[in-house]
Amino acid sequence: MATNSTPPTKVILGCSKCGANLPDGSQFCLQCGKPVSSPPKVKAVAQPPEDAEALPSKASRSKHKPRRVLWLLLVLFIVGVAWAGLSENPVAQQLQEVVGWKHDQTILDAPFTVGAHTFRYYKFSLPEGSVNVAIVGQFSAANVESRVVTSGRAAAKDKEKDKAGDSENGIEVSVLTEPAFTVWQNGYATSSIYDSGKVVAGKVQADVPAGAGIYYLVFSNKFAPKTAKNVHAAVVLRYKSWLPESFRKMKETVWNWLGL
Repeated sequence: MATNSTPPTKVILGCSKCGANLPDGSQFCLQCGKPVSSPPKVKAVAQPPEDAEALPSKASRSKHKPRRVLWLLLVLFIVGVAWAGLSENPVAQQLQEVVGWKHDQTILDAPFTVGAHTFRYYKFSLPEGSVNVAIVGQFSAANVESRVVTSGRAAAKDKEKDKAGDSENGIEVSVLTEPAFTVWQNGYATSSIYDSGKVVAGKVQADVPAGAGIYYLVFSNKFAPKTAKNVHAAVVLRYKSWLPESFRKMKETVWNWLGL
């Protein structure tokens, strides 16, 4: 048996003005006519997931990070090479020796003879912009054996001279500038960059003035009027701070362009 039934009416409790009960969905109060206010419906705005925005930025950062590391390593490498090549620090000097960066210029490395009461010289020069250059090496000298047989009395006299320090043994080695060499060659005393005195063997060790210049490495036997000398010497110019010739030329070009 069918029965007619009406669904119950939904109500909201009270009008905000008069307190009358209102059916669900009413727009005006049936008692006082006040409009019924309903909370505004807020449309949900779809937002992209956080991961969708974060992924591209993180990927781009991950791509740039290795490049920055490589650039940093490259800069550190260049700075390290420049320090090792130009520094006078003992560690840098040893490193230059190990890797063969010492820019040595050979002046002399051979045996030769200096006649009695004469001298022999080797000329060398430095280019413009040379700095921290030293002349280093070693030498030894011995009398050329005479084929003349001396008497016993003459030999005894020679021994007495040797004991008295009046022998003709040894050689005098000096390093002179071009003007000083001219003065010395004419028989006058002058200043020198290096002077060994009369010795049988010795080491050459002296700093050469910076900048361009012409110099003479002199082996003098002037003090021995009769005895020639056999000499062996190995002498080089050593650039204590390594700088390739191409860098020197480039530096000179820039300096000339700037008018310095």
